[in-house]
Amino acid sequence: MDGDPPAFDPEVPSIARTYDYLLGGKDNFPADRAVGDIFKNRFPGAVQIALDNRACLIRAVRYMTEDLGIRQFIDFGSGLPTADNVHQVAQRTAPDTAVVYVDNDPLVLAHGRALLAENPQTTVVAADIRRPAQVLAAAEVRALIDFSRPVGMILSAILHHVLATEDPPGLVQTVRDAMPAGSCLFVSHFRTLGDESSRELEAVMIEAFGRGVWRSTEEIQAYFGDLRLVEPGVVPCALWRPDEPPGELTPWQQLIIAGLGTSSR
Repeated sequence: MDGDPPAFDPEVPSIARTYDYLLGGKDNFPADRAVGDIFKNRFPGAVQIALDNRACLIRAVRYMTEDLGIRQFIDFGSGLPTADNVHQVAQRTAPDTAVVYVDNDPLVLAHGRALLAENPQTTVVAADIRRPAQVLAAAEVRALIDFSRPVGMILSAILHHVLATEDPPGLVQTVRDAMPAGSCLFVSHFRTLGDESSRELEAVMIEAFGRGVWRSTEEIQAYFGDLRLVEPGVVPCALWRPDEPPGELTPWQQLIIAGLGTSSR
């Protein structure tokens, strides 16, 4: 996530490609699968974290589109295209919905541009999400997003890859400050309960990627500032407005939480 898109190197594991592997995708390489297999073999229940997060994002986009009438989205750190991307979920309800994907992984950019080539309401922007002011001011973003109307800002499973030294609260504040009245902020994030499982998972991610920080519920809730939280608040992804009651959660499912805040400014 540094500056210009990094050079593509299939020998170096990628966060986006490893996530793709855990979700059952095919856009990954042996280095990515090696890291993914650590999760699958050492922490078999942890794969559910990725599945819960993706399903929660889909529900959140559907809620923002169907219930709140949001017609434009910016997806920060969007990752590799998979089934039910933000634009596909939103445009099923409102075909004119505009979606900007932001990432700087070379494979994400290549696949995203290929997928979106014939969709004039959707684009992918090469940018570093740790410089949100630059992202929001980018010509490609301004060409598609009208900041006089409500915008759905999405930070799905990305802030835990922003280190403390890179000021994640400041990043989110810049995003919040750009939100017109009626806008939404969706955040999902790895959550630590001071448990051994999250400590071990964090160690694997830091070793593999140099980033991947579990934070407390209070730290994650603080990202929403004075936004009004939609019920049920900041909760495990599996419990955020589920389509069906999920039953008793596993300890792993407690380690990924999400919330949606709305702006009245």
